[in-house]
Amino acid sequence: MKVSVVIVSYNARYYLEQCLQSVLTALHSVGGEIIVVDNNSPEKPIDFIRDKFPTVHFIESPTNLGFGKANNVGVEKAKGEYVLILNPDTLIPEDLFEKILPFADSKSDLGALGVRLIDADGNFHPESKRNIPTFQNTFGKLFGSLVNSKRSKSYYKTEVAEDEIAPAEILVGAFMLLRKSVYQEVGGFDEAYFMYGEDIDLSYTLVLNGFTNYYYGKSTVIHYKGESTRKDTKYLKVFFGAMKIFIGKYYRNNPIQFFLFNLGLRIRYYLARSKGAFKKEDKITKAIIPIENMQRIESEKEINKESAQILLDGSVFSHQQMIKIISNHAELNRQFFIHPNGMNVIIGDSRLTEIKP
Repeated sequence: MKVSVVIVSYNARYYLEQCLQSVLTALHSVGGEIIVVDNNSPEKPIDFIRDKFPTVHFIESPTNLGFGKANNVGVEKAKGEYVLILNPDTLIPEDLFEKILPFADSKSDLGALGVRLIDADGNFHPESKRNIPTFQNTFGKLFGSLVNSKRSKSYYKTEVAEDEIAPAEILVGAFMLLRKSVYQEVGGFDEAYFMYGEDIDLSYTLVLNGFTNYYYGKSTVIHYKGESTRKDTKYLKVFFGAMKIFIGKYYRNNPIQFFLFNLGLRIRYYLARSKGAFKKEDKITKAIIPIENMQRIESEKEINKESAQILLDGSVFSHQQMIKIISNHAELNRQFFIHPNGMNVIIGDSRLTEIKP
């Protein structure tokens, strides 16, 4: 078997259903399997989805294992030469594996491979390609408004273009392709992390073990939520807790940098809370946009500059076509929504997760 797609899911029924549709379609061109690990979702969506996708292997965890540990469970069951770590809130094109697998096969030193990630409205996710976190670029990332902008940009690999293929030390856990043997050789995800930071850690571990991570900008995948999924106090604590684990693991032998790293994290944490950037709990609002206000198109040529909300029908367009349309026509204040084929919901970004038509 060529590839095993491992998806860790938590309360992501509609995102997961659309994701599985796209993965199954893409796997038609290659021998593969899908493994879904449900992290004890309170909404219990697995029974519904299992009925619709009988060929998918489902693993139901009795507890929430966290992102890294749950992926390790899924990879352990995988039979493929490659494993694709994939978030449930993603949409992949039909030709994905036809592009990335031949490239991966050609790289004997391959660690992990990432692709160009965009959000639901076509905006590029800069975390798709990053440099190794150093004291300088992490400080720039944390205090971008207070330091030289050129320094803060170095956290992301801005020297590599969005559509380029090039080495990139740090990739994002929403999409990581690795040989299963390599994944196991380096120990997979560090289970000390519960959520956030484990993708940075695994990417860096691969580099330290002599592998090369690659950014493959010729393939684009939609990742609905990205880094902005949660910006509440709970997110804040988990995110900065993950960063402390990383710093303690790789910088403890340098007492000065270790101290300054921790001091910077602590200051940034309290700055965020004092400015009210992070609310008490998850306060993401869902702006309900009436379907009649959306422009339902049947051809890319129908899009004009005045189109503010565009609805793409999955029975009219392929996944690849929808990703291309969204990528090509991203504009400020323009929103895209997808009506997946055979589903009774419309899916957009984190402000509007599902709407019944």
